[in-house]
Amino acid sequence: MTTLSNHVPDPRLITAYAEHRDSPLHRVNPWTKFGIVGALVLTVTVADALAILVGVYAATLVVYGVAGLPYKRLALWYTLPLLFIVSVAGPLAFLEPGTPIGGALGTPLGELSVTWEGAILFAELSCRSLTVVTFALTATMTTRYADIAYLLGRTLPSPIDQVALLTYRFTFVMIETLEDLVKAVLARGASLSEFWANRRTYARILGMTLLTAIERSERLVKSMEARGYDGDITLYGDVPRPPLRELVAVVACYLAVVGYALIAVYGVIPV
Repeated sequence: MTTLSNHVPDPRLITAYAEHRDSPLHRVNPWTKFGIVGALVLTVTVADALAILVGVYAATLVVYGVAGLPYKRLALWYTLPLLFIVSVAGPLAFLEPGTPIGGALGTPLGELSVTWEGAILFAELSCRSLTVVTFALTATMTTRYADIAYLLGRTLPSPIDQVALLTYRFTFVMIETLEDLVKAVLARGASLSEFWANRRTYARILGMTLLTAIERSERLVKSMEARGYDGDITLYGDVPRPPLRELVAVVACYLAVVGYALIAVYGVIPV
């Protein structure tokens, strides 16, 4: 079993870590991790100081390591979010007014330069994005599929929960199909090293993958209907309530974030 790219998170590897590894984070209640994700998103949204964002990101990396997950794999998986960050936040580093760093770059539209304020803004956006991505991967790689399915079934409205469950399960089929097509292309002497030079080959692979996905999805629906599927996947698992200490920790996280927002961001002084 091979991977298409080391820079794309492999759901099979993620599921293997969740199902067959053991760590302190694996033993944390899934509801607790779900609550921490919300608190983390709220934190990176309201925090406006680079030092705090760096600290939160560093803490997330520590939790990732405590869970026994590979840092090398995480660095490779950062390729996609970093590409998004550079494409969105990169221009802001040039457009943000402030003190220039070094010299200016001459362009037909005028001189452009990276300012200290722009660099700080770029670092803040990077920390916000990578923090959420890192903890989302951590939570996914330490939570069994049955527990994730139960949480989706309890938190998402119908039929969104059914779509999410079926999409996750069908992802494995799509990856295997795509890998088979890539192997067939390489076995026939094609080269996929350069995208632009082999753009037609990539287009054919993508087209065949979509056609195969449609055919398999139709067969999947018919087989599920033959087995009595009526629009609801019955989940036989159960995730108990978090223990008291974990509930206290989650509540403390939300109180800390709300307190920081009221005092540091909005300037509300408690009486």
